[in-house]
Amino acid sequence: MTTSEKQRQQQAELHKKLWAMANDLRGQMDASEFKDYILGLIFYRYLSEKVEARANQLLREDNISYAEAWENEEYREDLAEYLIDELGYIVEPQFLFSYFLKEIEKGVNGNFDVEMLQNGVKAIESSTLGTESQDDFQNLFDDMDLTSSRLGRTVKDRSNLISKVIVNIAEIPFEQDNAEIDVLGDAYEYMISQFAANAGKKAGEFYTPQQVSKILAKIVAAGKTEIRDVYDGACGSGSLLLRVGKEAKVHKYYGQEKVSTTYNLARMNMLLHGIPYQRFDIRNADTLEEPQHIEQRFEVIVANPPYSAKWSADDKFKEDERFSAYAKLAPKSKADFAFIQHFIHQLDDNGKMAVVLPHGVLFRGAAEGTIRKYLIEEKNYLDAVIGLPGNVFYGTSIPTCILVFKKCRKHDDDVLFIDASNEFERGKNQNLLSDEHVEKIIATFLSRETINKYSYAATLEEIKENDYNLNIPRYVDTFEEETTVDLQAVAQRLKVIDDEIAEVDRELEKYFKELEV
Repeated sequence: MTTSEKQRQQQAELHKKLWAMANDLRGQMDASEFKDYILGLIFYRYLSEKVEARANQLLREDNISYAEAWENEEYREDLAEYLIDELGYIVEPQFLFSYFLKEIEKGVNGNFDVEMLQNGVKAIESSTLGTESQDDFQNLFDDMDLTSSRLGRTVKDRSNLISKVIVNIAEIPFEQDNAEIDVLGDAYEYMISQFAANAGKKAGEFYTPQQVSKILAKIVAAGKTEIRDVYDGACGSGSLLLRVGKEAKVHKYYGQEKVSTTYNLARMNMLLHGIPYQRFDIRNADTLEEPQHIEQRFEVIVANPPYSAKWSADDKFKEDERFSAYAKLAPKSKADFAFIQHFIHQLDDNGKMAVVLPHGVLFRGAAEGTIRKYLIEEKNYLDAVIGLPGNVFYGTSIPTCILVFKKCRKHDDDVLFIDASNEFERGKNQNLLSDEHVEKIIATFLSRETINKYSYAATLEEIKENDYNLNIPRYVDTFEEETTVDLQAVAQRLKVIDDEIAEVDRELEKYFKELEV
């Protein structure tokens, strides 16, 4: 079995187990709610096992258990200091996931109930108060409401259901010596993606399909083994940031997310993928109205902002240094260019950014046309335009494009256009990009070669002649000539078919007459 086959098999087994777990909750609540409990408990187990493993390692030479050490005041103080300094939080022995599991397995003789888990969550957050990690751990579990009547009307009912989920999560082998996948990270990504796939547009806003993420990450990481910092100002669940980390070593991750539930997912996702709290800074606020990292400049920026979102376009922004040079503000009904302007402002002089946006940004006029012209004519920051197939994102079938910007461009006399809109595999609910499709896009981006009906490097003069309209068919001719139909041959064939049918009719008529005789 090849590595990729083994990887697919392990993923399939993991996904089957996760979906079976979701089905335990499906009758009780809708997808958005059971996602919160499964992801919350996966995360709780991760935090718990991280603390337990580190505590046991620290106590190995003393030949004492974590629970015993915690009862000793001197040990407890030293342990707490080590754990807070290294991990940023503490899970006390009585709140360990492994302890809950043992109590659940005792059945009626066990003392686990849902309130113990609730107290454990509160204790984790309390342990970070006043520490450097406080902002990264506060309110992480807000969406896992353990008092909800959806879990059951009584504490006993809620405890029974949560116990079932805990037992199922305990069966997931988070660490496997022969694993070809990031088990924990994959479990998390799968649940987020399944929720997005089944919950429509609202869910799709916070999750970028893996193949699209891969394209963005490979573009910004091309030629790099290390990246100082990466920023996503519409980071959703953080999957796009993490994807960049698979292409190069990222020293620090930055993000901003408006929706608090999704902001919690992003912080959990970072920790679950082994990114310690010291190496990420994710904030919860509206990126355009309340930018949180405004003084910083980033080496790499990736983003999939909400398409054609509304924003205030308040007059105060005419004086904002992010927008003031462009003479126009993006319209209130479409914030796409406001996001582009914000990201351009945050991009370092040697930086590179790749952003997914709806096709309308390529050709819409008025204020957007003015901004687009300024970016190309005055700044010459636009490096490439990549057209993607329609229906590759959760919850929307509209075609999208990737815009690549660099402040210092190697190829500063042209803009590369790639039309990948016709290259995809049809899926049940969505169109899919295969690895081959992704690799073709990346190879063409790097080579900047002209490929018939696929790519073209347009000069700045050509773009000017098109009045800075970037609609891809203006530059990449994908027109297929219609096949010539020989009407005379078709007519002759139809006559032959008619004659054959007439002959059959005559034979049938003759047969029925013979029957009557």
